[in-house]
Amino acid sequence: MKVLMIGDVVARPGRLALLERIQDLREQHSIDLAVMNAENVAGGFSITPSLADQLFDSGIDVMTSGNHIFDKREVIPYIERQPRLLRPANYPPGTPGSGLWTGEVRGTPVAVLNLIGRVFMGPADDPFRAADQSLAKLSAETKVRLVDMHAEATSEKSAMGWYLDGRVSAVVGTHTHVQTADERILHKGTAYLTDIGMTGSYAGVIGMKHEDVIARFTSAVHRRAEHSAGEVRICAAVIDVDETTGRAREISRLSLTHEQ
Repeated sequence: MKVLMIGDVVARPGRLALLERIQDLREQHSIDLAVMNAENVAGGFSITPSLADQLFDSGIDVMTSGNHIFDKREVIPYIERQPRLLRPANYPPGTPGSGLWTGEVRGTPVAVLNLIGRVFMGPADDPFRAADQSLAKLSAETKVRLVDMHAEATSEKSAMGWYLDGRVSAVVGTHTHVQTADERILHKGTAYLTDIGMTGSYAGVIGMKHEDVIARFTSAVHRRAEHSAGEVRICAAVIDVDETTGRAREISRLSLTHEQ
């Protein structure tokens, strides 16, 4: 099974690039399942129901998220009725939505798990314990298991990769918006990448206007950062998974320029 995992899609530049390229990417890489991180889709903060529906209709199968998922109030009722839009599984009990999706792809059971780190992040429950609890819910027949670890610290993402090695097909990181060059297959067959990277404009600072971000570092008077424009790239990873064992055969990074 070929899986496409797409890093944080940031604002209009990232969204439009993905909408224009997703079908080509699926065909070019023979993709069976496309997963993207959606926490920055709407102006860089969360996602709206209409944008989520548009992306699902375009060829995205499952969306993960992170610490910005609830920045838009209208996402709360939507995430409760749309199981393919995930929030971190280790958010406290009672949080709207789910952190685990299960389904079938061409007759093969598949699971997607969304976790969030705790180092330099907001309050959340233990992601390692949450991973154990979520995996315990899966049937033995569900061999293909994909994890988005949305975290700031490289060490926390790496630790999760080793912690789940042999128990899931892939652990990929999101949140920092900078693609890392450490893709590999761990000892027991789990594909790992510390951060997929950002799909959006590289003309600013992690997708936002550089002057807005610089102001946050240099002034006590902050202004809301707006998304930047120009120099758009699509960052993703293609993972080939053995459907019978759940072990990854190969992981390849993509970093593609896109003209708008």
